[in-house]
Amino acid sequence: MAAQKLRLALIQFTVGSDKAANLNKICSLVKQTCLDHKPNIVALPECCNSPFGHEYFNEYAESIVDGPSVKMFSSVAKENKIFLVAGSVPEKGNDGKLFNTTTVFNPDGNHISTFRKVHLFDIDVKGKFSFQESKTLTAGDSLATFSAYGWKIGLGICYDIRFAEMAQLYSRAGCKLLIYPAAFSMATGPYHWEILTRGRALDNQCYVAAVSPSRCLTASFVAYGHSIVVNPWGEIVTKADETDKTIVADIDLNYLEEVRETIPISKQKKTEVFEKFQKEI
Repeated sequence: MAAQKLRLALIQFTVGSDKAANLNKICSLVKQTCLDHKPNIVALPECCNSPFGHEYFNEYAESIVDGPSVKMFSSVAKENKIFLVAGSVPEKGNDGKLFNTTTVFNPDGNHISTFRKVHLFDIDVKGKFSFQESKTLTAGDSLATFSAYGWKIGLGICYDIRFAEMAQLYSRAGCKLLIYPAAFSMATGPYHWEILTRGRALDNQCYVAAVSPSRCLTASFVAYGHSIVVNPWGEIVTKADETDKTIVADIDLNYLEEVRETIPISKQKKTEVFEKFQKEI
């Protein structure tokens, strides 16, 4: 039986150029968050051990089997008795390919889930911002979930949140919370960050959490920040600003079920029009 409520903490912090310092900061921040708020689940930002950029991915990449970051994540989860969604790290695969990868650890420190970013961040906002993540990284080819206290939780990374079909697959698979470690740029974040998180929550009548690095104006990639938790009604439960900040939200299964009963879109059968169109395409 699922727990009726879970407490989720999102830790937004500035990621520097020293990997060891980043990992030490994560240890300290998670410990303090657990002392202050007693969360069940803690989530970290995208590229939490490395600056974001082509010039960093290969240098900072490591194994997610026995690399220093996953060893530390395991220890932190076990020490603090939490589920840890360890943001993402540049992963060096067995074949030498690089991935943007999220790992999840349970309160015993066991590595229980892995998600490699499926939709790579290849955009060109004319005159403002351009980035081609696929120049150095390889896309993942599968989705990933984990269970915490009876809640099924789906994983995505940053650009994945733009793809509604992915969130719908998670919802149909029984996920009631979606967690996206993410680092939106200043070119898109002010316009799309809140709309996308609220949209995915509203479309699928689930909780959505997106956790960003804080904004550092001297970094080569300037993140938008504004980590956020949205409820199944599409309301913002809590949101950070652009600075170093930890936000906490209690997610409520009873409320989720109430929303789904109020507007029962998940129970709606496919119409003949929908089925006809699917065959045509």
